[in-house]
Amino acid sequence: MDTDNNRLNVETQPQAADEQDGGDEPVEEAAAEIEETPTEPEVPFEKLIHKSRRLSKERVQGILESLLFASDKPLTLNELHECTGLDRPRIQSALESLCAAHREGISGTVLYEVGGGWQLRTDPSNAEYVRRLLKAKPQRLTRAAVETLAIIAYRQPVTRPEIEDIRGVDSGAVVNALLDRRLIKILGRKEEVGRPILYGTTREFLEFFALKDLASLPTLREFQELSSEHRELVEKEAPAAPPPMLPLDPQVKAAVDALGEDSDAALAELEQAISAADAQSKSTTAVLGAAQGSPVESDETSPP
Repeated sequence: MDTDNNRLNVETQPQAADEQDGGDEPVEEAAAEIEETPTEPEVPFEKLIHKSRRLSKERVQGILESLLFASDKPLTLNELHECTGLDRPRIQSALESLCAAHREGISGTVLYEVGGGWQLRTDPSNAEYVRRLLKAKPQRLTRAAVETLAIIAYRQPVTRPEIEDIRGVDSGAVVNALLDRRLIKILGRKEEVGRPILYGTTREFLEFFALKDLASLPTLREFQELSSEHRELVEKEAPAAPPPMLPLDPQVKAAVDALGEDSDAALAELEQAISAADAQSKSTTAVLGAAQGSPVESDETSPP
């Protein structure tokens, strides 16, 4: 019993001391400090290469998928090799397998080869839901921007006067807007009078349009050879052709021909009447001029 009382007295002593020091004010506790875990040293690259040789195919795909998911830009084969130590052919094979697994309409993410690298992107069919989550508006280009960008993409390096010669309008504002969006860049100056600036496309241009490289741009022949689906769309939106003209009834045709002959005859009589009136007017003017004693110039006489 005495032991219990002693324990009770010991436990209540700190509380009593607090009441004497600060009264009813709560006791401030020391701020908790979070110790940062020291970063682990990087594995030497030679050891990483040796370790990567023992990885299974599924493990390699999982590692690459994690790297692609964590990156905010396309990763090249060299960058993936530096991160994993894997051989480039093995990385290429794993990426192709991931492409098969991440296909449009199958997975929520799609693996694209864009801008010389590889990047995981959301499935285009889910774009409206992703935009709703991110509160983002779709990026759109004006018709003038698309025209200018197409000229630069297919004719690069190209100068602004050359762009304006093709478009037929001033393109300074459009070029500046494309520079601000980093879809084009300055490549240098052309060696001619005035040394105009040369423009070309950027890596962001390839990423914006999901292109592997400039060779992936559609050719003019591909523009002409539309698919059957596109042809149906064009024919559907094209204006309807006028109905074919039916042959006239023989009696109606004879009446129309007679009407045409009568019109020609009436027109000829009208021209003769106008000519006679002009001759009469000139004759009258000449008589009046002679009566007044002053020469009167006819319409056919040119002024001095």
